[in-house]
Amino acid sequence: MTRILSAVAWPYANGPRHIGHVAGFGVPSDVFSRYMRMAGHDVLMVSGTDEHGTPILVAADAAGVSAKEFADRNNRVIVEDLVALGLSYDLFTRTTTRNHYAVVQAMFRTVRDNGYMVEQVTQSAISPSTGRTLPDRYIEGTCPICGYQDARGDQCDNCGNQLDPTDLIDPRSKINGETPEFVETTHYFLDLPALADALGKWLDDRAASGTWRPNVIKFSQHILEEIKPRAMTRDIDWGIPVPGWEDQPTKRLYVWFDAVVGYLSASVEWARRTGDPESWRQWWNDPEALSYYFMGKDNIVFHSQIWPAELLGYNGEGERGGAPGTYGTLNLPTEVVSSEFLTMEGKQFSSSRGVVIYVRDVLERYQPDALRYFISAAGPETQDADFTWSEFVRRTNGELVAGWGNLVNRTASMIAKNFGEIPAPDELEEIDTDLRDQIRAGFTTVGDLIAHHRQRAALSEVMRLVGEANTYVTRTEPFKLKAPEQRPRLATVLHTLAQAVADLNVMLSPFLPHSANDVDRVLGGTGTIAPMPRLEEVEDLDGGDPYPVITGDYRRGDNMAPWTPRPVVPGTPVAKPTPVFTKLDDDVVESELARLRGSRPTA
Repeated sequence: MTRILSAVAWPYANGPRHIGHVAGFGVPSDVFSRYMRMAGHDVLMVSGTDEHGTPILVAADAAGVSAKEFADRNNRVIVEDLVALGLSYDLFTRTTTRNHYAVVQAMFRTVRDNGYMVEQVTQSAISPSTGRTLPDRYIEGTCPICGYQDARGDQCDNCGNQLDPTDLIDPRSKINGETPEFVETTHYFLDLPALADALGKWLDDRAASGTWRPNVIKFSQHILEEIKPRAMTRDIDWGIPVPGWEDQPTKRLYVWFDAVVGYLSASVEWARRTGDPESWRQWWNDPEALSYYFMGKDNIVFHSQIWPAELLGYNGEGERGGAPGTYGTLNLPTEVVSSEFLTMEGKQFSSSRGVVIYVRDVLERYQPDALRYFISAAGPETQDADFTWSEFVRRTNGELVAGWGNLVNRTASMIAKNFGEIPAPDELEEIDTDLRDQIRAGFTTVGDLIAHHRQRAALSEVMRLVGEANTYVTRTEPFKLKAPEQRPRLATVLHTLAQAVADLNVMLSPFLPHSANDVDRVLGGTGTIAPMPRLEEVEDLDGGDPYPVITGDYRRGDNMAPWTPRPVVPGTPVAKPTPVFTKLDDDVVESELARLRGSRPTA
């Protein structure tokens, strides 16, 4: 057994999440975590909503509410959506808890005291109309290196170079288009050059492991070439106060420090809520534990440079030395698992332009596993991918319904009609053992693919085996075995099919947890193949306001199928089934495209 930390990117609480977001951080992390639990590993899957920063203030002003009220509202929406999607977080929390504040401030003090936070006078971008600081990512302009016109104030997505807002040619506010003013201010900077050697060695070791996706490791090593100190505080009054600057209430820790520490603070909160407050250390202090960080490619820099550098600084492993604080020596990421971008009908997702479909909208109209299937089968795993309604309908009807759903339905229907229970097999023929052996071998093949973050290939292999099972039906023709003397053969074929469905259902359960439980019930089971998350209302552990979290019981042996063949039991009653998957009408594509056109702002 290995302890595995699944560290999932923190969705920003400036609004509900669209399907492009969950394609990057949500579904891939859940498939991986579910498989690893089934394979016998001790998984801790944590995340939460990121709730500080200027964008929250701007959106709250527009809504006529306080930043806290605005964050509360969106936190709940996001929590409800992720529960409905079936994401199996051990703890999904938020960055406005007092626990998070305490962990972040403790981390900051140690990094600062070890010599890796330095005060510098710098130019800060201010919005002329509001007087507020503009985050680097909310300033756009022309890249001085490659000439890309939509470079951001922290990096250029075209050439990959890191930037400062003052580097941009013709900078403008992404919020309202105005030209920012630059004023002198003092901030704490993370001294990345003092950590560069240690960071480079860590990245070289990761590259040598050969496990990282090539685009992620190459990008990470490239940004190391132009490393420079990065500001870790901001002039803003919404965020975590800066230790030592308590007399400056308009100075707060920046998201580059605040949010990424959330992986640790969420682990600490989870441990405290279980009644074993030190248990988080098994995932963070044990050098044998593994940690996987899931996100979209726009977050690579935070997880392959900023967060590892902060951890190195905390551990005292940079050129200035130092010693860890009370949290001990903390593990650096084993792998940064970054997905590419999901577009929609050929366009980039954009809420402001109406090119968007929110998770909630999809789940109100379609089965959650239909969305999970599309993301797993056609998502942006290693290259940008496009979500189209026509492809969503095609995959749902042609693969889920006609392939897997059809196999489940006709297997259960024939068993219910002919026996009313799973029959005991007679002597197996070569065609029976061939299907059995292929599916049993699939556990190794599919499991290995998921473990190495090749989920598209893993799902493709399971669906290939589904196809083999459907071919078995065609070749054995159990519906023609009607004579009394053919009954032993009919029992053998239907038993073989029941076993195939049960095993394929186990393999599909990380991808399709909702329907995995439904399929288990179709075959007379209890519907506990895949444990599901739940929303819980909790009190702040340190006296703050209550809030909702996502959690679940994923560690009980009787609450989850292991990653092995699941023997069916002859005599188990099987009733006439109802279809597990819903076939989509032909008019779905046009109605959804019309809805999309109607949602776009008019000029």
